[in-house]
Amino acid sequence: MSGKYTFNVKDKIFWTEGWGSLGLAVIIALFIRWAFIEAYVIPSGSMLPSLLIHDHIFVNKLTYGVRVPFSEKWLVKLNEPRRGDVVVFKYPQDMSTFFIKRVVGEPGDKIYYENGMLYINDKPVDRDVPDQLAGDMEWLRDEDFQRDGKYTDTKSNYTHFEENIDGRKHSILIEKGKLYEQFGPDVVPDGHLFVMGDNRNNSLDSRYWKFLPKENILGRAMFVWLSCDETIPGIPFPICNPLTIRWTRLLHQVQ
Repeated sequence: MSGKYTFNVKDKIFWTEGWGSLGLAVIIALFIRWAFIEAYVIPSGSMLPSLLIHDHIFVNKLTYGVRVPFSEKWLVKLNEPRRGDVVVFKYPQDMSTFFIKRVVGEPGDKIYYENGMLYINDKPVDRDVPDQLAGDMEWLRDEDFQRDGKYTDTKSNYTHFEENIDGRKHSILIEKGKLYEQFGPDVVPDGHLFVMGDNRNNSLDSRYWKFLPKENILGRAMFVWLSCDETIPGIPFPICNPLTIRWTRLLHQVQ
């Protein structure tokens, strides 16, 4: 570094060592965030056990295409969301709020949900009870369920299933003794999707606010790059407490 800073845009130093280099770095970072990849933090337990509270994830924003900046319109469309994809999207009832759910219904699909069982096009989705509650379940704590007034809830109140949608397996939770919930049957309209949380009894999803417009989708969840049990209190944005980092969860792929 020469120590010389200049505001002359015709000067090479401006672009290599001056304010121009900083501006270019910011522009490149914003471009990557807009078009390719963006980081999000999981704030709730609606996707337990697949995604934990305070999971920091990367979202692939290019997988479905490229949008016109600051709009819901597609500039280039590459792929369509598929059943089983975990997607981040703008909540249809408040576009300033971001949600993350799993796609279970594509346009034209007939969706029915009853007694903890999901039916797609009149066929029950395959699911099994694992022999051991391992994998996604090993990270769960009782504290993860004791939110939104459920102060006495524990993970022992839930049954863990492995659901198989189109050959893509993922974990879901069903609360014991709560098998009376029902939705549908209803057909997903064109240009929309049906999405659900993996924590089936604790998710505000398409069963309550109906279908998700495809243009609301921001991208597909890729993997967990950081995860922790607790964040540092008193800070307006989530920063992991380094003493509570879940080291074995780093680089965990979102199934």
